[in-house]
Amino acid sequence: MAARLRLGGGAFRQQKWKSSISIKTKMPPCDFVPEKYESYPYERMQKIREQNIAPSLRTYYKKPLLLHQGHMQWLFDHEGQRYLDLFAGIVTVSVGHCHPKVTMATQKQLARLWHTTNIYMYPAIHEYAEKLTSLFPDPLKVVYLTNSGSEANDLAMFMARLHTRNFDIISLRGGYHGGSPYTLGLTSLTHYKHGVANGFGCTTGVNGAVQYPRNFLKEAYQLIREKGGLCISDEVQTGFGRTGSHFWGFQTHGVVPDIVTLAKGIGNGFPMAAVVTTKEIASSLAENLHFNTFGGNPLACVVGAAVLDAIEEDGLQKNSEDVGTYMLLELAKLRDKFEIIGDVRGKGLMIGVEMVTDKDNRHPLPAEEISQIWEDCKDMGVLIGRGGLYSQTFRIKPPMCITKSDVDFAVEVFCTALQRHVERAAAK
Repeated sequence: MAARLRLGGGAFRQQKWKSSISIKTKMPPCDFVPEKYESYPYERMQKIREQNIAPSLRTYYKKPLLLHQGHMQWLFDHEGQRYLDLFAGIVTVSVGHCHPKVTMATQKQLARLWHTTNIYMYPAIHEYAEKLTSLFPDPLKVVYLTNSGSEANDLAMFMARLHTRNFDIISLRGGYHGGSPYTLGLTSLTHYKHGVANGFGCTTGVNGAVQYPRNFLKEAYQLIREKGGLCISDEVQTGFGRTGSHFWGFQTHGVVPDIVTLAKGIGNGFPMAAVVTTKEIASSLAENLHFNTFGGNPLACVVGAAVLDAIEEDGLQKNSEDVGTYMLLELAKLRDKFEIIGDVRGKGLMIGVEMVTDKDNRHPLPAEEISQIWEDCKDMGVLIGRGGLYSQTFRIKPPMCITKSDVDFAVEVFCTALQRHVERAAAK
C-alpha cells in the first residue's frame, strides 16, 4: 500500500466520538494527523450554503458534514472526527484521498505547466494517451479527453450518430449517465427529471449495482450490430479495476464495445474524463471542427497517468477483488440475519445492499427508515451512498485501497444500525 503522509504545523489529534452508539469493533487505526481546521465556523458555512450556492446542489444527512481533509480511505470533518469513506466521493476517489503518488505528480506539473491548448503538442497528452489506450483491446485505441462523465457520454452519443447516421439510442431503465440535458434522455430515474423535453431520440446503474444476466450483453450487442448500431459501454463507475476480476466492466461479459466512456476514478477526484473508440469512429468527428478547451490539459494528463501507476503499483485491482469479495460475503451474513435486507449484490468494490420491508413482498423499505439507518452509520463513522429506483439501495463503493480490517469495522457498524432499526420497529 502507499506510504502514509504526516503533516506538521497546526496538526491536532482526532477527537473521541460523540456518538452514544457503542459497537464492539473499534475503528481501524490511522497514523495520519489532519491539519487544524481554520476556515469559517460551521454556522457561517450553512448560511453561505443557503444564500450563495444553488439549491439543486443538495447535501447528505440531517446535519450535513463539513469535511476538511482526506487521506486514502479516510475523511476528516472540521472537528477532527474521522470517517471511513465507503462512497468515495460518489465512486470517484479510486486510489485514495490525496494519494501521495498522485499528489506529488500533480504538484510537480503545477510548477511546470498548467494549461496551454491541444492545438499545440505537449508531452503529457501523448504519454497519457499511449498509457491509457494500452489497457484496451484492439481496435479501441483512440482517445478523446474531456472534463466530466456527462460530457464524455454526450460526445459518445454524438460520435455514434455521426458515424451511423442513425439517431435513436437505447439505454437501460434505472441507469444514470449524466446530468446534462443531452444525457438526461438516457436516465429514467424520476428524481433526475425536470419536466421539460430533453435527450430527444433516447429510449430507457445508479439502480444499485445490478449485474446483467449471463450472456445478456453478448446477445444485446449482436442484435444492435445486426441493425447497424454501435455499442457504447459507460465505464464511468465500473472501470479502472473496481470490479476486481477485470480492469474494465465490459471484459467480465466477454464483449468489446465500439465506444467506451470513462470518468470519476480516472482522475481520483480531478475533473477529467475520456471517450475511447476506434480510429474509424473517431474519424467521423474530424469531418468538421470539434474542440475542447480544457480536455486533455497537461495537468489532467499527469494526474491520469499517476492514477494508473498507483493502481498498478499498489495492486488495487487485486485488492478490489479480494476485499470486495470478503465484504460481499460478510454482508451476505447480514442478509441472512435481517429480514429487511432483500439483496446483497455486486462485484469487487461495487456493492449494492437493497432494503425491503420483508423478503416475501420485497416492497422498498420506507425512505424515512432507510434514512435513519444511514444516519446511524454516519454517527458511528461510516459514510455510504444511496441509490435505486426508490432510493432503497445502499451503495458501497469505497476507495480501492480499503482493507479487510476496514470491512470488519464497516460491517459491524452496519449491523449495529440495522439492529437499532429492529429495536425501534419493535418499540412502536
